[in-house]
Formats: sequence, structure tokens, C-alpha cells
Amino acid sequence: MDEKTKILDIGCGTDGQTITLAKNTAAQIIAIDMLPQFLEKLIQKAKEHNLINRITAKEMLMDKLNFDENIFDVIWSEGAIYNIGFEKGLFLWRKYLKDDGHIAVSEISWLTDTRPKEIEKYWINAYSEIDTVENKLAVIKKCGFTPVAYFTLDEKCWKDYYQPLLKNNEAFLKKYNYADKVKEFVEESKLEAELYNRYKDYYSYVFNIAKKTVV
Repeated sequence: MDEKTKILDIGCGTDGQTITLAKNTAAQIIAIDMLPQFLEKLIQKAKEHNLINRITAKEMLMDKLNFDENIFDVIWSEGAIYNIGFEKGLFLWRKYLKDDGHIAVSEISWLTDTRPKEIEKYWINAYSEIDTVENKLAVIKKCGFTPVAYFTLDEKCWKDYYQPLLKNNEAFLKKYNYADKVKEFVEESKLEAELYNRYKDYYSYVFNIAKKTVV
């Protein structure tokens, strides 16, 4: 990817993948998120890594993008599309890609055709669109893309997410004076981490790469 490449990072969060993308490409990156405090941290990280000249942060809702059509070479979204739904996101975002553009998006998916009822019930309640990898590929095609590749995220990615979260639970509770909603969030995080440790063979995030299909 050269300096003419344009990447749209949807649901960028505080830095993570945006900085990694900038370090590993020469592309111009527009990173969007609905939370201004996340974008402020991203901007600060971009400055620290001398990448601010190639990263633009914009406060925007992922289902109400304000861009011209057919301008991005790549749309990138990690752990975020579930906020509006996999199919809806793919359908809405497709028009912003150039005709030879690619989308790279992660999605929680079943790794097996059957699974224990406990974990199935939990994830269907949490995210009704969860489905098998095969069915997700069918959705990708339905939304006007040609699948190129996919891979399952390593177990380490889950540990890197859960460990800091669980480690900081007490400080998080104390910061918000043990409010009921915060307690609920903490308990839910503990349950999700526990379920993953027990049922990780049955589901994971799958990273999908697909090319815009032009008829």
C-alpha cells in the first residue's frame, strides 16, 4: 500500500489497529468512532508515534457515514461491526469502497456446527447474528463481496482482552463508586471470560477479507 491508498478504520477505539495499520503501510487512514474520548487518545498516540500526518480521526456513527462513495481502497473494522450487525454493516459500507476495494472485518462466529446449549444460549442472547463461518461467508457474498481469505484469531488475542479487564475490575468499581450498572458490567465480563475458557473450542472471532464484487 502506497501513500495514495486510503483506508477507513470503522470503530477504531483508542489506538490499537489504527496505529498498527499506519506503521505497516504508507496509506492515509481515516479512523472513526462515536466516542470523542477514544479519538482524543488515538490522536495522542498518533503524535507519539509521529504518524499524525497520516491519521485523521473523525467522530461519526458507523451506520451514518458521511463520505463520498467509491473513495476508499480498504475498509477495516475490528471487533466493532456487531454494533449494527454484520449484514447491515457490510451492506451499508460497500458503497464507500472503490470497485477494486477490499473489506477486512472481524466477526464472532461458531467454529463447529453444534455446541453445548449453555454457550449457544449465551451468545444467541448476546448477539443473535452469531453463526458458522460458512454461513458468514454466504452473507459476505449476499452483500456484494467476494471472499478472499479468513482466519480465526489466536487464543492469545482473547487473553490480551480479558486479562487487563479482569485485573482492573476493582479499580473500575471504585472509580464509579460501585454503581449498580458498573457492577453488572463487571459481573458480565467475568462470566464472559469464564465461558470462553470453558467453551473456546466452539467459537471465536474470525477475521474476514473480501473484495468488492462488481457486476
